[in-house]
Amino acid sequence: MEFSTKHSTPGSAKSGCVVVGVFESRKLSVPAAALDRTAGGAISKLLQAGDMEGRAGTTLLLQRLPQLACERVLLVGLGPEKSFDAKAYRNALQAALRAVKTTGAADVEIHLTSLTAAGTRGRDIAWRMAQAACIAIESAYRFDRMKSKPETPAATLKRLVLAYARAGERRLAERGLEQGLALGHGMSLAKDLGNLPGNVCTPTYLADQAKELARRYRMKIQILDRTDMEKLGMGSLLSVARGSAEPPKLIVLEHRGGPKTQKPVVLVGKGVTFDTGGTSLKPAAEMDEMKFDMSGAGSVLGTLKAVGEMRLPINVVGIIPATENMPGSRATKPGDIFTSMSGQTVEVLNTDAEGRLILCDALTYAERFDPVAVIDIATLTGACVIALGHVVSGLFANDDGLAREVLAAGEASHDRAWHMPLHDEYQEQLKSNFADFANIGGRPAGAVTAACYLSRFTQKFKWAHLDVAGTAWKSGKEKGSTGRPVPLLTQYLIHRAGKIK
Repeated sequence: MEFSTKHSTPGSAKSGCVVVGVFESRKLSVPAAALDRTAGGAISKLLQAGDMEGRAGTTLLLQRLPQLACERVLLVGLGPEKSFDAKAYRNALQAALRAVKTTGAADVEIHLTSLTAAGTRGRDIAWRMAQAACIAIESAYRFDRMKSKPETPAATLKRLVLAYARAGERRLAERGLEQGLALGHGMSLAKDLGNLPGNVCTPTYLADQAKELARRYRMKIQILDRTDMEKLGMGSLLSVARGSAEPPKLIVLEHRGGPKTQKPVVLVGKGVTFDTGGTSLKPAAEMDEMKFDMSGAGSVLGTLKAVGEMRLPINVVGIIPATENMPGSRATKPGDIFTSMSGQTVEVLNTDAEGRLILCDALTYAERFDPVAVIDIATLTGACVIALGHVVSGLFANDDGLAREVLAAGEASHDRAWHMPLHDEYQEQLKSNFADFANIGGRPAGAVTAACYLSRFTQKFKWAHLDVAGTAWKSGKEKGSTGRPVPLLTQYLIHRAGKIK
């Protein structure tokens, strides 16, 4: 799909469809009112006749209105003007793009991007453009590459024009479009990796995808294999890989867009490409969804793709510990003790708490980059799903300033997180009689004790942990990767790079 921005009067140019908004009760938005004047009041007459009220999410398609160069007009209900906020804006865009796909229009001009209702103040044209572009890519996303005959028909929408109201907004509009496209492409990569089956998306496959990103965006890459990890003393990570025939990988991908003296942000993504639970075998029901257990790794690669497309002037390092967690004659047993790269020993009481075992060595490895901040991303605990459901990700941090930055990025990108406690009292649950500590702390506060475990390896830098077990994928009829938290991470890096919001 081709994207562009444009400063124009609605309906003045030929197009397959023009999209404008209508507030409750039948109040035309500024672009819709301009369109109505050109059409001699035809839209107002239809609304007065009761064809549309303007309720949020509703749409009405009109064809060949008088005096208009466009073939169709799509009216999108925006709800009450006073409560039209960022969420309502995103919902309106989603409704519009769903409806547009059914029209057969090849080129569409969207004027929702020029809305400046009270609830969206503080959200400039760049933000509105970025959201529109990303949502358009999301709406067009399909994963059918594993089917012999794709079920979805070829898309008819070829060109999308995003309008802005004032000529002076051109620079910001174009920059917002660039960021939205980069984010959409990054999310698509994360979704593709998550949706691929475990027999395809192996640790080696993840490493190959990282190599392709490095080649395309001129990033530095290093792939460590089992022998390299043994030399580094990564006994904790390797304990998870013991039962699998697939070789583990530690993927290190560097985007160096900032000055050489600039300390990097390090993103660490859990890359368990399939998690059976190991010796502590999971129940069979829904085990197929454990192909999504590498969603943290996918989000790191997706974020680095977005960063590479935007050429952000910032240094970012992605570290991905990648392995399968399988049962087998050499697999780790409950009660086994291993020495992590940090020198601390861990008693493995449950082999299904494997994410923290691979992340802790990756966090220790991150020290060598002297990072300004480290954020790890992991589908870590079912307990976080119980605590927060599928709406927000769990956020833990050893630095309140970093936590506030991550939360703000989540709000700006509508990929929200919630700050969870990390009090020292929870560390008591990890006590072990035989090692420095255990890898689980029992059922109470399971998401918190998992974060407490990771915090023992983050003493030398500012660190945040995102538990995305409830947000990285959907189950049921809409089963599939969500691409989260690529929007949050990308927005965080944009802010840190000093770019526009």
